[in-house]
Amino acid sequence: MKEKSFIKMITGSREALLFFILIVMGILITILNPTFFSPVNIGQIFRNNALTMIMALGMLCVMLTAGIDISITSTLAFAGMTIGMLTKYNIVNSTLLLFLIAMVIGLLCGLLNGLIIAKGKVAPIICTMGFMYIWRGMAYVVGNSQFASGEDVREFAEFGKDGTIGPYIILIACYAVFFVMLKWTKFGRKIYAVGSNPEAAMISGINVDNTLVSVYTIMGLLAGLAGALSVSIYASAQPNMQYGREMDVIAACVIGGVSMSGGRGSVAGTFLGALIISIIAKALPLVNVPSIAQNTVKGVIILVVVIFNVITRRMVDKQNLERREM
Repeated sequence: MKEKSFIKMITGSREALLFFILIVMGILITILNPTFFSPVNIGQIFRNNALTMIMALGMLCVMLTAGIDISITSTLAFAGMTIGMLTKYNIVNSTLLLFLIAMVIGLLCGLLNGLIIAKGKVAPIICTMGFMYIWRGMAYVVGNSQFASGEDVREFAEFGKDGTIGPYIILIACYAVFFVMLKWTKFGRKIYAVGSNPEAAMISGINVDNTLVSVYTIMGLLAGLAGALSVSIYASAQPNMQYGREMDVIAACVIGGVSMSGGRGSVAGTFLGALIISIIAKALPLVNVPSIAQNTVKGVIILVVVIFNVITRRMVDKQNLERREM
């Protein structure tokens, strides 16, 4: 009976299932490397993957509306390079102002994405693919074949250097704000409604276009914030920063149970999905997986987790359907 109730518990809740997967992963990794879950390693997991975890919140909002944004790391690089050059040439030295500048740049990039997608009715994948190249190109233009070194951003890097709590505070604040927004606010309900059924949302009085513009603007703002945080954490600004990491952000959401067709997903699930991605990235080198094979192993693990999630979700949906038919 207890076994049955336990199975029901982990299959009935996406978050409970992901937590169970995390525990299993933790046990396996600890067997292979007993020192993996030391306080230092745990701190590094969150610090080094704060960018992915923060941007996953914006991607959650976008995917809840059945959209996607693959330009986020290019936006990050554009914003990061801009503040890197501002500090390199001593134009702006205030940490708070640099963060605000990066966030405004990201916000404007996201706003432009949203306007073209919502008002121009351009497919999200096409629009953001174009801007992926545009914003990455702008990062190179801003840098003018230069980069900002650790010495150039030394004062700004004090905020995110190893041992400081700045990145953790931003990470916790972001998740707290988005948890409240999506669970208990009218705007959060609008996002879910637009993703579930845009026509029904429109009939009920929701401005679908404005909601779409808003979620892409939020995504851009978080990408800009991540750009500033990247410069501070890694003490450098380069045009190719975080290249290709948008796939980790999308994978974190998918693992966390966010539906690609919209209307389904949660902040808790997204956090657990991002944490799974982060632990995999940290664990592979420590369990002696060769660097040349790490991406392959990572991909296989992600695929297995996603397939396991999908099968479990279908089982739950089937059980719910059978109950309704009875």
